[in-house]
Amino acid sequence: MQAQETDFSHCSALVVDPNPTTRSILVSQLREYGVGTVLQTARAADARRHLEYRVFDFVLCEQYFDDEAISGPDLLDDLRRSHLLPFSAIFILITAEATYAKVAEAAESALDGYLLKPHRAVDLYERLQQARMRKLALQDIFAAIDTEDFELAAQLCLQRFESRGLYWLYAARVGAELLLRLNRCAEAQALYQAVVAAKTLPWARLGIARAQLDAGQITQATSTLERLIDADPTFVDAYDVMGRAYIELGRFDRALETFKMAAALTPASISRLQNLAMMSYYAGDRLEADKLLERTTRLGLESKLFDSQSLVLLAFTRLEQRDRKGVQRCQDDFVRLLERNPDNARQQRLAAVVAVLNQLAHQQFEPAEQAVRAMAATVSQSDFDFESASNLLALLCQLAHKAIGLHTFEGVVETIGMRFCSNRSLAELLAASTASYPPYAERVRGCQDRVLEVAEAAVTQSMNGEPTAAIQALIAKGQATQNARLIENAIQLLQKHATKVQGAEGLALQLHALRQRCGAGNVKASLGQHGRQAGSLAIRIGAAKQANAPVSPQNPTY
Repeated sequence: MQAQETDFSHCSALVVDPNPTTRSILVSQLREYGVGTVLQTARAADARRHLEYRVFDFVLCEQYFDDEAISGPDLLDDLRRSHLLPFSAIFILITAEATYAKVAEAAESALDGYLLKPHRAVDLYERLQQARMRKLALQDIFAAIDTEDFELAAQLCLQRFESRGLYWLYAARVGAELLLRLNRCAEAQALYQAVVAAKTLPWARLGIARAQLDAGQITQATSTLERLIDADPTFVDAYDVMGRAYIELGRFDRALETFKMAAALTPASISRLQNLAMMSYYAGDRLEADKLLERTTRLGLESKLFDSQSLVLLAFTRLEQRDRKGVQRCQDDFVRLLERNPDNARQQRLAAVVAVLNQLAHQQFEPAEQAVRAMAATVSQSDFDFESASNLLALLCQLAHKAIGLHTFEGVVETIGMRFCSNRSLAELLAASTASYPPYAERVRGCQDRVLEVAEAAVTQSMNGEPTAAIQALIAKGQATQNARLIENAIQLLQKHATKVQGAEGLALQLHALRQRCGAGNVKASLGQHGRQAGSLAIRIGAAKQANAPVSPQNPTY
C-alpha cells in the first residue's frame, strides 16, 4: 500500500482559490508531488460546474470567497447532498482559522482534511497522504459499493467497527448509510447509537434521528433533533431533517420555519433554497414562493443540483399572476434543459406541464384541454408518481377556473386522491396542490378519510378473528385504488397472522405482484426529487438496481 500512498501520477486535482498567488503556490506544490493533472479556478461557482461533470482525486478549496455568497463548506455540502462527490474524491478545505471548533466541525462533516494558512509544502503532502491512506484502507468497502453489493459493504463496515480496525469510525458512518439504504432502520439506529456511546458526535446523533424517521418513529425523531439543535443552533443538517419530519406530520407551517433557518444559515445552498421555495409554495405563500423560485432558477438552472420541479412551480405562480412572459420564459428554460438531457423522462413530463401552462397563458384552451386529458389517461399506470399527481391536480384546478371539463375531471381528482392519499402528509400536499380551487382540495381530503376508514375496518375485522377476510378486503380495495397504504397494511397483516391465514402463500404472491404494479412501498412525503438526505454521506453508484423479492409471510421484505 505504501507505493500507492505516495504515487500521485495517475491522480487529478482541482484547486479552488480566489487569490492568484495562493492558487499558483498550491498548483506548483501539487505538481511537485507528481499529481498528473491539475486544474484551477478562482470562483466556487466555476468549481461546482467542474465537479458536476468530472471526478477529481483531490479538491483543494478555500473556505471563504469575498465576492461570492457561497463558501467552501457550502460547496462541499451541496455536492454531497446531490451525490456529485464520490467517496474516491478527497476534499480539503484551506483556511486561516485555527480554532479547535472549526477543526472538529470539519472532521464531523466528513471532510478529508483541513489545511491552515500559511502552510508548508510538507503539511499539504501529509494531508494528501493521510486522506489517501484512508481511501486505500477502506477500498474493499468502496469496491463493494461500486458493484452495488450493499450487503457485503455493510457487513465489511460492521466488522471494521466491531473490531475497532483502522478508520473504524468512518466505516461506521458508511455502514449506517448502507443499512438505511437497505431499509434496515433498526440496525442503522443501533449502529449510530453505538458510535454515540463510543464517541459522541453530532453526525451520529443526527443519524439516530434519520433512522427513527425512516422507521416511522416521528415523535422520537423530533425529540432527538430538538436536543441536537438546542446543543448547536448552527447545525444546519439537523434543520433539514427536522423539516422533513414536520412534512411527514403535515405541519407545513413548522416545516417552513425550519427550512427558513436552514436557508439563512447557508444562503448559497441551491438545494436548501429549493426546499424553502417549494415549502413556501405548498404552505400557500405564493408571492414569497415566486420570489424564491425565481432566485432558485437564476442560481441553479445550469447546475445538476437544480430540481426542475422548481421551474414547474414557478410557471404556476407566474400564471396565477397573469405574467404571460414569465410563463413563456419558464417554457424556454425547459427547452434548454431538454436540449442537454433529451432522453430524461422526468424532464419531459415536467416540460409537458409547463407547455400546458403556457397554452393557458396564451388562451389556447382547446390544445391545453387535450394535453391534460392525455395526462389524465395515465393516472393508473405504475410510473405515474406522486409528483405527476400533484402537477396534474394543479393543472385541473387551472382548467376548473375556466370551467373547462369541470364535471369530466372530477372523476380524475377522485382517482388520484384514492391512489395517493396514503397518509396525512401526502393528502395535505395534494390538497395544497389544489388550493387554488377549494372544491378539489375538499375532495382530496375526503379521499384520505375514506382510505383511513378502509384501513381501520380491516384492522377491526382482523382483531375479531377474521384476518383472511381482512387481508382479502384490503387486496380488493388496493387493486381498485392502487393505494400504497392499503397494500402495505395487507402485507403487515399477512406477516402478523401468517399461521392463521388461509392460502397465505398465494396471498403473498398476489400482494407482491400488486406492490410491483402499483409502485407501493414508499409512502413518505417529500418535496421535489432529492439526492443525498440531510446528514448522510453520498453513496455515489451507477444505475441502482433495487431488489424487489416476493413478499413471503415467513420471510417478509417490508
